Amino acid sequence: MFKNDANQVRAGWILLLAAVSMFVGQQLFALPGVFVLLFTDSSSMMTGSEADLLASFDDYPWIFLLTQGGGTIGGMLVTVLLWKFLNKGTLQTLGFRRPLKDLGFGLLLGAISIVLIFIILYATGDVTLLKPFSQPEFSVYTLTFLLLFILVGFFEEMFFRGYVMRTMADRGNPKWLIYIVSAVIFSLAHGMNPNVSLIGLLNIALVGVLFAYMFDVTKSLWLPIGYHITWNYVQGNVFGFPVSGTTPHGIYSISVEGGNELLTGGAFGLEGGMLATLLIVLGFLATRVYEKMRGDA
Repeated sequence: MFKNDANQVRAGWILLLAAVSMFVGQQLFALPGVFVLLFTDSSSMMTGSEADLLASFDDYPWIFLLTQGGGTIGGMLVTVLLWKFLNKGTLQTLGFRRPLKDLGFGLLLGAISIVLIFIILYATGDVTLLKPFSQPEFSVYTLTFLLLFILVGFFEEMFFRGYVMRTMADRGNPKWLIYIVSAVIFSLAHGMNPNVSLIGLLNIALVGVLFAYMFDVTKSLWLPIGYHITWNYVQGNVFGFPVSGTTPHGIYSISVEGGNELLTGGAFGLEGGMLATLLIVLGFLATRVYEKMRGDA
């Protein structure tokens, strides 16, 4: 039950321990931000309303970064410690290998994917731009969410791809199962997000498979990390779409009222729409072409 035929502890038990440890680590590292909010805006903490609490974080972007970013750093630290002391691995075996060229291509591919979705929605009238392109509105959110999405890109790829996939692979699990398990866990981790939708969860699982494919063919986390960062940031902080249901703070403001929710994703954001499905699928092709051109260099 607990060990496989090779007398190794089964991957499922290790992943369960890792998930619980990661959750605890995230909560502990998020506490400083919660305490700062408590002293800054105690009324939001006293009401006990989750909506009021989230609204208060929205009013204090640096406190939000301290809380969410702190939790993310906690998750990364737990992942590294588990990999080093439980799995007996190194950062290189976790997936930090190959030149940073992979990171650059990932950043470009993620950004282009969101830009193409926006262009299609804008051309079809499913998205309305509330102010001209010549009038971007930069704010403190432009910087704080850049930092946050960089941390999120690193943490989620380190855990859901690096840790989960390598732990399963080291215990002889078949590749198809590794892909599915990492993608399903990734999707379920977003299941409590605001305005969650079935299409949104399916698309998150699908992009999880794409990230797994990127990691598998490059043997490196850099490509999925890059894609993950710009997919989130361009979506939420350039064009102003919700990112997996979270509040957007774009340099441009858009409206999807009257648009086809199957395309726009509605309140969940682009990940809840079918255009995201299309671009994620095209991401497999782009990754394949890139790796063919890249070779083993």
